[in-house]
Amino acid sequence: MQRRLEKFRSLLNEKGRAAALIMRPENRMYLSGFTGSAGYLFISRDKAFLLTDSRYTEQAREQAPYFTVVEHAVKWEDKLGEFVREAGVGEVVFEKDYVTYAQYQNLRDKLDTVGWIPEEGLVEKLRIIKDEQELTLLRQAVAMADQGYEHILGFIKPGRTEVEVAVELEFFLRRAGAEKAAFDFIVASGPRSSLPHGKASAKLIQAGEQVKMDFGAVFRGYHSDITRTVFMGKADAKFKEIYHIVLEAQERAIAAVAPGKTGIEIDRVARDFITAKGYGGNFGHGLGHGVGLMIHEGPRVSSAGDEVLEPGMILTVEPGIYHPGWGGVRIEDLVLVTATGCEILTKAPKTLQELTLHN
Repeated sequence: MQRRLEKFRSLLNEKGRAAALIMRPENRMYLSGFTGSAGYLFISRDKAFLLTDSRYTEQAREQAPYFTVVEHAVKWEDKLGEFVREAGVGEVVFEKDYVTYAQYQNLRDKLDTVGWIPEEGLVEKLRIIKDEQELTLLRQAVAMADQGYEHILGFIKPGRTEVEVAVELEFFLRRAGAEKAAFDFIVASGPRSSLPHGKASAKLIQAGEQVKMDFGAVFRGYHSDITRTVFMGKADAKFKEIYHIVLEAQERAIAAVAPGKTGIEIDRVARDFITAKGYGGNFGHGLGHGVGLMIHEGPRVSSAGDEVLEPGMILTVEPGIYHPGWGGVRIEDLVLVTATGCEILTKAPKTLQELTLHN
């Protein structure tokens, strides 16, 4: 945490900024270690305050040793004003992409002698490169998801609902040590699997149809994200064709991941292959996204992903083909960019799974 704080101060200095107010929970946790649901960080070149209420004071002092923890009453802005005066700064950076206009107005009205400077992605520029501690936690979250996939293969059967599968997955992950589900799980079967974000419904899973599952675990704040598509019984020719196109598109894209490449380039590898096979119009979403303290963060891996990949970045590679009325197939892994290429963190098998129909 001390190293992260020093890097953030260096970034502020590079931008010529005197101080920053951090309100986004993920950024607050990243810089301080504090995991409570209410708190604000004020960071200047030589001051670091964590402002929270009486529910979290003790926790904050344990989790954020490099910050001075200050308990506030109802009007937390009054304490913030004291910090600003003590730091002797005339302007404060705030998170443009998180702070609401109402919050900005409140800060401006309560601390009208301060210049409030909007900045986008200030902490996120540090978060995009994972350190060794973060990678350890991410690997744990990924391992839980891998185990969840192995478990659910023995649970799915005709007659169960999509919701039952999603709930069983979440229960398993929680029992394995996850804090919570990484997001609302996608379990979409048969024609519903054409919905890229088809959340689990009351639909009964039937023999002779595919089941697409997109899920993940949160471990000590860090997320995993995996998608697998399986078939109930013996897969037909069309499913096999589309499944293997998606799988090869994914493998080609993963092989292309390396430092110096952009998300646009990686996306193009998978998209061009799917297009060449005649299904370009059935792959509408981006190829992937970063994952960490948030389930969707940088870098973007899409036609708009112009950020250059660097070692330490984590990203998903998740091509899909979707046919309304028939269904869809998506395969997703988490990948770590390394100095020489990439490492696939997800270990769950990607061979086509034709599940035995059992009672």
